[in-house]
Amino acid sequence: MKKNVLITGGTGFVGRHLTNLLVANGFSVSVLSRSKRVNTANVFYYKWDVEKQFIEEEAIQRADFVIHLAGANIGEKRWTKKRKAEILSSREQAAQLIYNSLLKWNKNLEAFVSASAVGIYGAINGRAICNENMQPANDFLGLTCQKWEAAANQFEKLGIRTVKIRTGLVLGKEDGFLKKLVPIFKLRLGSALGTGKQYMPWIHVDDLCQIYLEAIKNPMFSGAYNAAITDDTTNESFSKILAKVYGYKIWLPNVPPMLIKIALGEMSKLVLTGRRVSNEKIKQLGFQFQHEDLETAIKECLLK
Repeated sequence: MKKNVLITGGTGFVGRHLTNLLVANGFSVSVLSRSKRVNTANVFYYKWDVEKQFIEEEAIQRADFVIHLAGANIGEKRWTKKRKAEILSSREQAAQLIYNSLLKWNKNLEAFVSASAVGIYGAINGRAICNENMQPANDFLGLTCQKWEAAANQFEKLGIRTVKIRTGLVLGKEDGFLKKLVPIFKLRLGSALGTGKQYMPWIHVDDLCQIYLEAIKNPMFSGAYNAAITDDTTNESFSKILAKVYGYKIWLPNVPPMLIKIALGEMSKLVLTGRRVSNEKIKQLGFQFQHEDLETAIKECLLK
């Protein structure tokens, strides 16, 4: 019988790619959704409601692994007090629902794999290279990721192997970070943001999904891993390469930080700051990134 992977956030950008990869590798997939959907031969949909702490029992009983991707999009709306609370609770409450359900129905898992983010190192600029042993930052991004990972860590109490994937900016063909930039750069109006010197740790969606696959297949995976390319890409270099892919050189000046702060408020930290991260830990487990050259990765996303 095929092993079953239960995915929270499975209808999103990464979740859709991951579902296809898991099925291609011989797994069956269960996807949690707020509305009932039509099952296929290898993908089953189950209803859940995080606010009401409801989940269909069969979704839990079928699961051999859980991959927790669910969470409010941190870059979708301005960071009002209400929105910050939503960002935090959407991650914690979803994990808590899975945890409580495992206890309620006396169910065990082979592994619990949770998304996290390189934002755990904070909305900070600087040359320091962040590895998984560094202390989390105490700003909003750092605290959000700390609580996200703390919600995952409780599964270790049940004797379940637990993995946290600290993800960088995800590049993909129809969604991800590029989706917001493409309309501007296509019109040859692209430019760097702020100083342009802020680092942009990135990862191709295919590599990210391969990491999740390896995290459930390889029992050596445990704890936190940075999922980003270590190439010192800055906002300026990223912008220049994206413009180059569309056949021109950037001619507009950098967008002033003040304008970005006016437009985005506190959320402007997402684009005006960025840290270098190391992926050495995951490479030491034998993982090989297939997309490590930024220009090639962008072309693969946009031109094929």
